[in-house]
Amino acid sequence: MQIGIFLGNLGNPLIYYPKLAKITGGVSASILLCQLFQWQSQLKKSEWLTTNCDEIEAVTGLNCEEQELAINQLKSRLLLKAKSINYHIYTLELWADIDEFESKLNTYFTANPEDIITQTLPKSLNYPVDIVADNSASNPNIKTDKFFGQPRQQIAVAVTPNYRFSGPWNSQEQLHNFQRALEAYAQERNLGFGNPSGWAFKIIDSITKGLASTFWDEFIAGIPLGESQKVKRDWEIAPEVPYPAFEEERIQYYVHKGEPLEAAVSKARSDLRNPVLGKDLWEGFLRKCDRLADDAFQAKQQGVDTPYLPSSFNEKPQITKDSVMRKLGAIAPQFALNQSTSEAIPEPPKLAEMESPIPAEIPSISALQKAYNTPLGRSIIEKQIAANPDWGYEIVDGEIVESIPF
Repeated sequence: MQIGIFLGNLGNPLIYYPKLAKITGGVSASILLCQLFQWQSQLKKSEWLTTNCDEIEAVTGLNCEEQELAINQLKSRLLLKAKSINYHIYTLELWADIDEFESKLNTYFTANPEDIITQTLPKSLNYPVDIVADNSASNPNIKTDKFFGQPRQQIAVAVTPNYRFSGPWNSQEQLHNFQRALEAYAQERNLGFGNPSGWAFKIIDSITKGLASTFWDEFIAGIPLGESQKVKRDWEIAPEVPYPAFEEERIQYYVHKGEPLEAAVSKARSDLRNPVLGKDLWEGFLRKCDRLADDAFQAKQQGVDTPYLPSSFNEKPQITKDSVMRKLGAIAPQFALNQSTSEAIPEPPKLAEMESPIPAEIPSISALQKAYNTPLGRSIIEKQIAANPDWGYEIVDGEIVESIPF
């Protein structure tokens, strides 16, 4: 059977024959030639094929530029004859020379008998690929495709069985205790955004990678975590513990602005934890204290025994959870939140057991009157009498007298 009739009987090929590229000059030329053979099989032997760019592209997928390149490659190898009927609409008359193609095909396989069995890859490729002939022994580990070669081998990653964190700890128990200490620290400081375990993992993971950790040094030394990292600032009597008068002054600032007491305490402590804002507030507080001290010295010189000080400087008992619960339990047992219903409620302390504050000495009317008669002492005495109604004094027509309760 002639090769032209054979290709015509095959119908429209939908595959690519790689070996034809060496004869036709390229992939596009091979695809176009096979399509022309198929069309010519339906015509008379002496009849030229009339087609155009759009028809060829619809069947082969080759655009006009690729078609022009393929036609030039086939014409240069005497495999195609072509002439243009209408250049503007790119209508062509084409004739594929089947006899010339058959002759070149025989010549190629005569000169290259090894291509009938297998095909080698170009030497320009940088990776080695073994191509196995079709009649080779069956090997499931080697791909026997002649044209695409062996697939890339999978990269095997060695994984240590029973992997454990490696670090300065002597045992897994010590690592476990360190992890629990980190989680407790994170919960106390509200670190990790609700995920203390994730935060603790980051610390441990950084240690395994060779980074130094102050938390581990504190854990080994038996110091509470974070203790050595605390910084005592000028306005603190201990790290993160501000002076009571300074804190109370900031709380009263927010209270006077109309904030509820709980919000005022929260905002005041947040301000004092800010190193920049806290420093500015502390400097302003010191200036205020210096001014109050000057006024107090002058009042002392005028005969005032107890100069006026703001309420934030008055000593206040420390408020704790236990003290609050004792009071609530004495007033309304159902509000004792730290106790269950089965627990006995402790009795409130008796009045005799409660410490009563020692009242400050009340200045005499003569001493206050003497200081009041001076221009500077007048405003100071007015403020002190207004701030201490328990003295029982009032000012009437420029004179300090005892107030009448009725």
